[in-house]
Amino acid sequence: MKVDKNYCMSSYLCFRYVADPEIVFKEGVNHDDHNQIPVEDKFPCKSADDIDEYIKKILEEVDLSNAAIFLSGGMDSAILASYMPKGTKAYTARCVAKSAIDETERAAEYCRINGLEHVIVDVTWDDYLDTMDALMQRNGSPFIPNEPQAYVMARKIKEDGAKFVIYGNCADTEFGGMDKLLSRDWDYDGWVERFTFLSPDRVLKTPGDVKEVYDRYRIGDTGIDFIKFMKDIYAESSSAAYTNACKLAGLSYLDPYEKLRMADPLDLNRVRAGESKYLLRELFRKKYPMLPVPEKLGMSRPAEEWMKDWEGPKREEFLSGCVNGLSGEQKLLLFSLERFLNLLDES
Repeated sequence: MKVDKNYCMSSYLCFRYVADPEIVFKEGVNHDDHNQIPVEDKFPCKSADDIDEYIKKILEEVDLSNAAIFLSGGMDSAILASYMPKGTKAYTARCVAKSAIDETERAAEYCRINGLEHVIVDVTWDDYLDTMDALMQRNGSPFIPNEPQAYVMARKIKEDGAKFVIYGNCADTEFGGMDKLLSRDWDYDGWVERFTFLSPDRVLKTPGDVKEVYDRYRIGDTGIDFIKFMKDIYAESSSAAYTNACKLAGLSYLDPYEKLRMADPLDLNRVRAGESKYLLRELFRKKYPMLPVPEKLGMSRPAEEWMKDWEGPKREEFLSGCVNGLSGEQKLLLFSLERFLNLLDES
């Protein structure tokens, strides 16, 4: 392992995780490895019926008698809910803040249709403060913004007696979600600017060089394979939030979408015409013909409200006044990084 704090800080700010598992913040503080499933080991899906068949096959191989499900108001988890045994507990997070999006009504409707028991888990900023340190210590890196929320739900599931949880996180990257990121054919520089969560140059006195991560996906002088970038880099950070939360709670987990892939190239014209995840939309209509297909909601995490009074980091690694002009989500990343660095000093 190589210690390079500047690289790790910069990678986290850009991608929400440390993209090189061989580089660490501090000696002895290693990152958890998500171990993504190789593409060749995933079930290829040409149609909604293929997705249906393979999800059934995947779930038949696990014991659902003592399982729960993370259920949002979106179509990905709603589809998974249709395969769960009647009486299964379905857990929906509800952030306690004026600006938070409430997905519980939609989720309750899915539960009614499928005969599931709906459990609403309220999540507050105090819950974030109470759980983030344990999550960061377990993972060896700052937390991903939805990680504490996932952990509060996972902990509740464990307390309620379930040992296994199903969730649907990888559908976006496998089946053409994230339509704003797919909205055009990006060139290299445009993609770097669009995707980077928070530029290290904006906030760090000595930013590390993470250009190599983007360069892995470069095509020629100016192009970039942004679809593969999303399936690798974005999917890694998104999945890690759930896996770390479940591991800390002592809960086994499965995302069936992670074991699937599209057999044909993604039809970007359909996505850009308003049909993101078009195969899943078709499957949702088959599962819920009585309901309109739900459009993707913004994150339920009210970062703007939670971070509005934070004055910014005080540590010497950060530029003075760097918090000015940042979004709530960017402030939350910065808050997480500074708190993790403080934990490192204490260890």
